[in-house]
Amino acid sequence: MDDPAARPAEIAAQAAADIAAATGVDRHDIALTLGSGWGKAADLIGETTATVPAEQITGFSRPALAGHTGTIRSILLENGTRALVIGARTHYYEGHGVRRVVHSVRTAAATGASTMILTNGAGGINEHWTPGTPVLISDHINLTADSPLEGATFVDLTDLYSSRLRAIAHGIDPSLDEGVYTQFRGPHYETPAEVRMARTIGGDIVGMSTALEAIAAREAGMEVLGLSLITNLAAGIQSTPLSHEEVIEAGQTAEAGISALLARIVAAL
Repeated sequence: MDDPAARPAEIAAQAAADIAAATGVDRHDIALTLGSGWGKAADLIGETTATVPAEQITGFSRPALAGHTGTIRSILLENGTRALVIGARTHYYEGHGVRRVVHSVRTAAATGASTMILTNGAGGINEHWTPGTPVLISDHINLTADSPLEGATFVDLTDLYSSRLRAIAHGIDPSLDEGVYTQFRGPHYETPAEVRMARTIGGDIVGMSTALEAIAAREAGMEVLGLSLITNLAAGIQSTPLSHEEVIEAGQTAEAGISALLARIVAAL
């Protein structure tokens, strides 16, 4: 994948073939990347029929970040469709390149999935969002200065975070707020000045994932639903120092509730 001459679509196709061989399932219909705090949703959406260590699949490795399971699961939903649950996310700040960041999404598309659900734990700019609040992503601002698209590949990002899927989510929980997700490069947390900048240009949420994956999903023709768990208020919005331990703790506290919410949304798709 690091070879400039390599074709990411071919590597994703091989990874999809690996998943089919390891799970005994030829096709998946929906895919979920479960970020910090969202992991228990995999236990609620249906019957897990296969669990595969991610490193056994072409192009995947164990996640570097606590809060990700490091597995790929095939789940049979009650309506007979199949969900691919990805618990191995590569973050941009790990330095492996954007191809590896979006490989899971391209692989999901290669398995046949037409819907991609991307979740994360993130900082909230809206001071009314307390830790543990789930927020639908309505749009994003990509501040990584990078893109998963290569060459003269022009992809329309209008309605990237599907208004149709957001309407379904609102039907499950009308109280869900929406916000614009701002992806920074990381791994350092944003400064108060950077958070003020994000707010000025229209951001409501700050984090270190999701935007690049969403672009790759759109390129692959997938419909995208994005959800952020607000694990803390962003720098300058809250007065106390930020820490990853705070993110993990907030995710663990909220996990049961938000996972049940996500399971209901999946059932309604």
